[in-house]
Amino acid sequence: MMPRRPAPRVAEPEVCSPVTCKDCGIYGLCREVNGPDVDLRLLETIVRNRKVFKRGELLYRIGEPLRAVYAIRCGSIKSYVLTNDGRVQITGFHITGEVLGLGAIVTNQYMSEARALETTMVCEVPIDVLEAYSAEVPSIRQQMLKILSQEILDNQELMLLLGKKNADERLATFLLSLSRRFQKRSYSPSQFNLSMSRSDIGNYLGMAEETVCRVFTRFQDDGLIATERRRVQLLDQDRLTSIARG
Repeated sequence: MMPRRPAPRVAEPEVCSPVTCKDCGIYGLCREVNGPDVDLRLLETIVRNRKVFKRGELLYRIGEPLRAVYAIRCGSIKSYVLTNDGRVQITGFHITGEVLGLGAIVTNQYMSEARALETTMVCEVPIDVLEAYSAEVPSIRQQMLKILSQEILDNQELMLLLGKKNADERLATFLLSLSRRFQKRSYSPSQFNLSMSRSDIGNYLGMAEETVCRVFTRFQDDGLIATERRRVQLLDQDRLTSIARG
């Protein structure tokens, strides 16, 4: 039996710091209202409140009236729906800089629940404020469409994961997707925190928790990744990309 390869040591995770306004998903909305030369860190024109949610706390529940959209300044959130028999289906993991809640505009109520995966700070934009500025500044609607378009692309990727890919391909695609999203927000694309549990990852990817753990171990033994607690380091993104493409 071959001895297990020792895992490379991963750097300790840094203390979470708020994303800069220019790297926030709601930046385009603020910029359209206030102009490109304004110090967005000092603006309260659109963002009327900042809240901190502890791990496990809910931002909103299914069926609640739409009252605000949220931009994550620091932390992470999972969104999920409930089946008729009470089971949970996770529909997304949302990281620093991303926006939640715009999809509720069509029904005027939240169609999913959002729960903090760790201590999370959000910027709250009341929906009535957003609608008022949208009427005055048409380009705000374009920014909202971009955010919603990205949600559609994310949903298409999830359907592909669940319908066509095997376990290795699903997890490789998931890790590379997180890498791209962190890089977009000016964070490291190769080292980041997985704030969600292995069980939650399995729920999202349509895999048993044991299968998720097994694939993580195999990726680590093959030198593709290194893990330490919830910290992951992508050691060979080219090979991960090859696996993701099947």
